[in-house]
Amino acid sequence: MRGKLPLHGRLDELTIDQALDRRRASDRAIVRDEVPFPGRVVTNVNVLAFLKPSPRVFMTIRAFLPVKGRDLRLDLFRGLANWAIFLDHVPNNAVAWLTTRNYGFSDAADIFVFISGYTAAFVYAKSMLVQGFVAGTARLIKRVWQLYIAHVLLFVFYIAAIGWVAEAYNHSHLVDEFNVAGLIDRPMLTLLQGLLLKFKPLNLDVLPLYIVLMAAFPLVLWLMLRRPDLAIASSLVLYFAARQFGWNLSAYPSGVWYFNPFTWQLLFVLGAWSALGGASRLQRFIRSPAIISICFVYLGFALLMTVAGYVGPLGKQIPEGLLGAFNPNDKTNLAPYRVLHFVALAILVVRFLPFSWPGLTSRWLRPLIICGQRSLEVFCVGVFLSFVGHFLLELISDSLLAQMIVSVSGIALMTAVAYYRSWSKDLDKQPAASKSSEESVSTSVS
Repeated sequence: MRGKLPLHGRLDELTIDQALDRRRASDRAIVRDEVPFPGRVVTNVNVLAFLKPSPRVFMTIRAFLPVKGRDLRLDLFRGLANWAIFLDHVPNNAVAWLTTRNYGFSDAADIFVFISGYTAAFVYAKSMLVQGFVAGTARLIKRVWQLYIAHVLLFVFYIAAIGWVAEAYNHSHLVDEFNVAGLIDRPMLTLLQGLLLKFKPLNLDVLPLYIVLMAAFPLVLWLMLRRPDLAIASSLVLYFAARQFGWNLSAYPSGVWYFNPFTWQLLFVLGAWSALGGASRLQRFIRSPAIISICFVYLGFALLMTVAGYVGPLGKQIPEGLLGAFNPNDKTNLAPYRVLHFVALAILVVRFLPFSWPGLTSRWLRPLIICGQRSLEVFCVGVFLSFVGHFLLELISDSLLAQMIVSVSGIALMTAVAYYRSWSKDLDKQPAASKSSEESVSTSVS
C-alpha cells in the first residue's frame, strides 16, 4: 500500500510492533502491509504523523521495513569479514589464503561496508519514522560519536604499541612500515590530524570510512524512506562522478584516503536500499536461472583474473590488456568490477542461503555469529592483534606453524572478546528487568 492514508485506516490491528508497545500511538499511526520475502516478512510502511502542536502532516513513506528480529546471515558474514580482515592484516600470513580477496575482486571490506549500511537502515529507520527526523538523527549522531571514540582509543593504543615495540626491540623500521614516523618528527600536528581522521596508521582506514558514512546517513535515510530509488540513483551518480573527476578526501601528510568515501558510499547505500525494500522487489530477478548462471560465470572470470595476477605462468596465457584491467585491483576508488563481484556473491547467498536455514542456529557457527553481533569491539581488537601477530612472526618465527598459531590464537581472542561483551551486555539488562519486576509487584500489592 502506498500513498497518503486517511485517518480512518485500520490503525488498531495494523501498527508496527504494536506502535512500539503503543507508547507513541497518539503521536504516530503506522500502517503496514506484509509482502513475501524468502524466509521472512518485510513491511511496506505509510505514516500519518501528528506533529504536536502543529496541524496534521502527511508523510508518504515508500520504503519497506524489515520486521523486528535479527537476520543471522548478516551476523554470520560480518563475523567472517572481521576474521578475514584480521588474517589479511597480518603480513606474509599463509592462513590469509583462505580469505576471499585471493579468489575474486571484492573482499571482506566490501562485506563489512554493505552490511553496515543494511543494519544502519534496519536499526534507525523505525526510529526516524516514529520519533521524527531530529530524534532519529540524534540517535545516529550518538552512534557516530561511539564509533569515533572507539577509533581514538584504537588509534592511541595502536601507535603506543608500535612505538614501544620499535624502541624496546630495536625494530625502528616498524615506524615507517606502519606509517607513524610523523609522530616522531611532528607529534602534536600529527596527533591533531589523527583526531581529524586525516592521519591514519597502516590498517586503520576502515573505521574512519564507517564514521564518515554514518555521519552523512541521516540525510540519506530521510530520502531513502521517501524515495528509495532516487536515493540509490543519487548514490550511483556520486559514485561515477567521484571516479570521473577524482574526488576524494585528503590525507596527512600527503595523498588521499585509502578508502574513498565518495565511491565506497555506494556499497553502504546499496545495503540500506536492500534493507528498505530493494531486495524484496528484486526477488523475481534474483531467482531467475539466467541471472544465477551469469553470477556463476562472472565469479569464475573474477577467480581467473585474480589468480592470474599472482601466478606468473597463468598470467602469461592471458592478454596483457585484459589482465592489466583488473590487476592491480582498484580498491581505493571501488572499481565497478568489485561492485559487480560483490553483487553476484550477494545474489547467490540470498538465493541459496535462506533466512530460515537451520545451520544458522548451530553451535558450530555460533562463534562467527557472536563476532558479527559484537562487530565494533571485534574489529578493533582484530586490528590491534594483527600488529601483535606481525611482530611475533617477525621476532620469533615466521614458519607455517607459527603463522597458524598466530592466526588461530588471534581469532580465539577476538571470539573471547565477543562472548565477553555479549555476556556483559546481558548482565546490564538484568538489573533493569529486575527493577521492572519489582515495580510491577509493588504496584500489584498496593
